Amino acid sequence: MDLAGKVAVVTGAGAGLGRAEALELARAGASIVLNDLPGAADAAAAEIEQLGGKCVVVEGDVGERATADALVTAAMEQFGGLHVVVNNAGVLRDRMLFNMTDDEWDLVVRVHLRGHFLLSRNAVALWKQQSKAAGAPVYGRIVNTASEAFLLGSEGQANYAAAKAGIAALTVATARGTSRYGVRANAICPRARTRMTAHVFGDAPAGDDSLDPSHVARFVAHLAGPSGERINGQVFVVHGGMVALMAPPTVERKFDALADLDGHFADRDPQRTFACTETMAL
Repeated sequence: MDLAGKVAVVTGAGAGLGRAEALELARAGASIVLNDLPGAADAAAAEIEQLGGKCVVVEGDVGERATADALVTAAMEQFGGLHVVVNNAGVLRDRMLFNMTDDEWDLVVRVHLRGHFLLSRNAVALWKQQSKAAGAPVYGRIVNTASEAFLLGSEGQANYAAAKAGIAALTVATARGTSRYGVRANAICPRARTRMTAHVFGDAPAGDDSLDPSHVARFVAHLAGPSGERINGQVFVVHGGMVALMAPPTVERKFDALADLDGHFADRDPQRTFACTETMAL
């Protein structure tokens, strides 16, 4: 996980997972471009500087093109390069589908999916240009943040689950389309006790906390480092030092007649859907 001389952008870096990821990357030697809303990343920046690390804060909404532009510009102008992107910023507007407003849908999809797209697009455009100029692959790492919500189809999070499913697909498309330039793109579905998940996991226990964000951050640094060279286009569930590699969707059965399809579902458990409930046992 040696990232000496590398430059990383981390969005949503002011607290929770983003803060832990930024600190872990800084400990590994990377210079960090921290992003969050105004004022939110100042404390994380101070922690990195206390570690002896280098960082700069770029404030802004990741759903805005100007923020993605500013993040890449800051990496290039302040530290002379860009090597790692950790897309982490997100929001929640939980609601059952029948009660969800247009704004609650639009906000979550914009911040999560559009935010991932904008910064990823800018980063891979830069890396493609650099690779073409050098005539060789460059060092590019993208770690995207999906969620088990998309694997399960969370009932009260239709907006969030849909956005996270889109992020997983974006990750695979990125990996397939840019690996020739040296880019490695992977997605994590993290379980961590943060301000955003406090309503789910509650207060931290005394002593070691298996849901401490630092467990996830160490894996992110692993993917971001030279150790992640052969890992590409994958989706992982991560928590408490455990990493589960998710299998791609498979064809369960092919039907050549509608009668066969109807017969197949006649005695099938109605709770057996596309949801990957096995992750609940991890």
